[in-house]
This record gives sequence, C-alpha cells and structure tokens, in this order.
Amino acid sequence: MKITVIGAGNVGATAAQRITDKGLANEVILVDVVDGLAQGKALDIYESSPIERSDTRIIGTTSYGPTANSNIVLITAGIARKPGMSRDDLQNTNASIVKLCTEQIISYSPNAIILIVSNPLDVMTYVALKVSNLPRHRVIGMAGVLDSARFRSFIALEYGVSVEDVTAFVLGGHGDSMVPLPRYSTIGGIPLPDLMDKATIDRLVKRTKEGGIEIVNHLKTGSAYYAPSASAVQMIESIVKDRKRILSGAVFLQGEYGIQDTVVGVPIKLGKNGVEEIVQIKLTPEEKAQLSNSAADVKSNIAKLNF
Repeated sequence: MKITVIGAGNVGATAAQRITDKGLANEVILVDVVDGLAQGKALDIYESSPIERSDTRIIGTTSYGPTANSNIVLITAGIARKPGMSRDDLQNTNASIVKLCTEQIISYSPNAIILIVSNPLDVMTYVALKVSNLPRHRVIGMAGVLDSARFRSFIALEYGVSVEDVTAFVLGGHGDSMVPLPRYSTIGGIPLPDLMDKATIDRLVKRTKEGGIEIVNHLKTGSAYYAPSASAVQMIESIVKDRKRILSGAVFLQGEYGIQDTVVGVPIKLGKNGVEEIVQIKLTPEEKAQLSNSAADVKSNIAKLNF
C-alpha cells in the first residue's frame, strides 16, 4: 500500500503523521511545492517511528515522480482566503491548484483513489473528478465525516456522555447549507429527539454548521486541522482495510436523492474500491428540501468555475 499526501501544511502533514503512526501504508509520500517543507516534516515524522512502532517509510518531495503507483492520494493543497479576496477568487485559485495536482496524480498513478480535503470541498471534488476523468467511485470529498464528528462531539458535551455512544449524520455541502439530521443521530441507540428538546438540538445544529469558523475565531490566524486530518484518515483506513464503513462523503450524484450532476455529501459505503454504494435513506419533505437547496448551492458555485 502506497499513499500520497499532497500539501504539507497543517492538514496534510498531520494526516501523513496519522497514516504513518497507524501503519496504514508501506510507504507515504508527502508532496509540497515549497522546497524543504515536505522533506523536513516527513523526516521529523519518520524519526518518531521507533517510538510509535511503525515501519511505514515516509519521504518528502517537491516532485511527483516518487508518488508513482500510489493506491490512494489525499489532496490537501490550496490557499486560505486572504483579506480582500472574494469567495469566487478563492474558488478559482484553488481550482487551478487542484487541477494541476490531479493532472500529475493521473500521470503517475492512474489507478489511484483520490480523496479531496481542499476547499471549497464539494467544488474541488467536482474539479478533481472532471480533470481526472475517473469513475465517480474513485473521487471522494471529505466533509461529512468531519461535520458529523463535530456534531457528535457537541452532542456528547451537551448530554455528558462518551463520544463512543453518540452517532450522527450530516449531509449536504460543506458549509452553511450542510444538513445535520437529528432523526438519524443517536445516543446509545436512542434517537436524539427522544432525549433533547428542539431548542437544544437547534443550538447544536447551529454550532455544527459554524464549527469551522468557531475554531478560526479562537485561533485568530489559521484554521482547524486535527479533526479534518483525523476525518480524512478514517476514510483512508476504511479503504485500506476494506472495512466498508458507512460514512458521509461528497460524491458526484446522478439521480440519487433526486440530485443530478453535482457533488454533495451523502451516506456511502467505503471499501477497497472506493465508493461501493451510495446509501439512500428516507428523508422527510423538509430534510429533502434542505438537501436539494444545499446541492443547488454547490451547483451554482460549480457554474462559476474558471480553470
């Protein structure tokens, strides 16, 4: 098993560390355009291997040659939004970056499964899918796992229980239009609406939707990377070990949930071949409308692409 991580910033480097520590690959390649950044971080991670008891070999590079024949490629590359930069500017800049990364991936690893973390997540997943010309089951965006983990964390804090006993589902786009589903969220198997009043649930849903900006506001500079990297690695582990986990992932829909030709987060079965099934759950008319609105929001942003 060979895994490449593109982007040696906080998310990429932390993901590479988690992959190495868990021994999910024989070899991890960390790529970054900044000379020395990936090399230094990879060496630092490798020097922790004797302590972590991992024999995974990790190397850093600025070129794509060493990534050849990767089984899985995780793209975290992209820029953060700067003062004075519009969301459209950010989207088109990162689309160009993701396009370049994807072209290199396909050149060296045509059989890889591609996971996307770069933002705006759903649109960047669409870019990678179209540029790679891969089947949709091999290009997946990480968002729902992160958003669901945030929802689970807030539920556990609110109710004073172990996070292990909490399940949660968040569908839709990765942003303000995401769709947390309290009906499908449980504590010890008990549906959330049976344990909390609507006002409390609504407050937790709002905090979930604002989970990323809450961290940004604390940090002042920078953004979340521990939870995003853990979420990406959970998806990678399900693929590597063929665990067939049911997780929320951003995939290209072709009629599922009544949504056509756009990328949005839905429940998927994730195994060695990538997306092995798009799981279609029953939604109330209100939930379906929210998911459709979220998909429409993503589609409108896709229409603005210029790459």
